[in-house]
Amino acid sequence: MNDTHARQGTAPQGEGYEIRLQGHLDARWSAWFDGLDLSREGDGTTVIHGPVLDQAALHGLLQKVRDTGLPLLSVSQVEPDHPAAPTTRP
Repeated sequence: MNDTHARQGTAPQGEGYEIRLQGHLDARWSAWFDGLDLSREGDGTTVIHGPVLDQAALHGLLQKVRDTGLPLLSVSQVEPDHPAAPTTRP
């Protein structure tokens, strides 16, 4: 926990990230990605978004992305409650 969170008495929420993959993953993959939101876009991409606790968790998440076999298109830091681009649900 960093000093800011310790002083405020709150648990760290993590930074928001949006990860875009080429191809579609089914919603069942959400559990494998630690409950992050998955959206299948009309352009043939999947967007994984939500809060990531720290850099170590981000690297672990990116290893899981690698293991899907889908090409990684982008990783963007965003506001935790708001994805960088509008998404649609399946």
